[in-house]
Amino acid sequence: MAVRESRSRGESLAVDILSEPGALATGSSGKRSARTPRRFAVLGCGVNGLSTARLLQRRFQNGSGTVTIYAKDLPPDTTSNIAGGFWSPTSVYDPSAVTAKFSEQFRLACRISNRAFQNLVGPEYGVRWIETLELIVNEANLTRELTGGNDLYPAQEIHRDPDHYFGFKYARQYQTMLIEPPVYLNALLRDFYIAGGKLIVKEFHSLEELKRLPEQVIFNCTGLGARALFNDQQLEPVRGQLEILLPQPEIDYCYLASGYMFPRRDGIVLGGTWDHGDWSLKPNPEQTTEILETHAEIMKGLKQ
Repeated sequence: MAVRESRSRGESLAVDILSEPGALATGSSGKRSARTPRRFAVLGCGVNGLSTARLLQRRFQNGSGTVTIYAKDLPPDTTSNIAGGFWSPTSVYDPSAVTAKFSEQFRLACRISNRAFQNLVGPEYGVRWIETLELIVNEANLTRELTGGNDLYPAQEIHRDPDHYFGFKYARQYQTMLIEPPVYLNALLRDFYIAGGKLIVKEFHSLEELKRLPEQVIFNCTGLGARALFNDQQLEPVRGQLEILLPQPEIDYCYLASGYMFPRRDGIVLGGTWDHGDWSLKPNPEQTTEILETHAEIMKGLKQ
């Protein structure tokens, strides 16, 4: 039995793990060697688990049951369902602890992910291009490279017009993609079933249980659950609290400042917290007030 692990924030990164050297893929032709396992288990049914399962089906599908997902929670009850859904890989590693090779791989992963989501633009998968404004105080930040490379964010413009950009001295405008997690996850789950995938609702408590699975290769996409299951004590949560306002279809842009605003079809998403090591799933009333006041202050600049 071999175990592979995918570790990233579920709303941020979709990586073609099978295209990297040393992985199970045998090449761009997709041909399978005689020794390649024909049955795969995926642990977890959030965005990482579903994305991994679909990639395995595309590369190694050999009849019904090639891929089985084992998961305790299914959409809409996964952490991925409450993600912001803004395409911009962020907070997925410690910059002070990475190598040049990792940075190169991460940059490639960003490009693979960006291209993959471009192919899904449309209402079926809940993916769309959207105008985004970075509201900036310090002029030096205007030259900062966007995650993965500036060419992944088309239609860039720089504005120096506080009267029209929330009172900020500078605004950096570009296009990126916004994903509606409930729509996207349901579409992935549908595609997984159509391709003959199996799903078993099950919670694992030990490695001994995993060793009894019939699949030869297991992909760990349990997210924070890997801390207990694999005794991965370096894994920690980054808690982001969101406030959801009623949908406002007339708002057709995102902004990023001391907080962020994403206008999804299921509601206006307001956020801005990054709490490392916080495992709580309960809303923090003080953060609720802080988030709402932060965005109210930003909006006051629009009225001036």
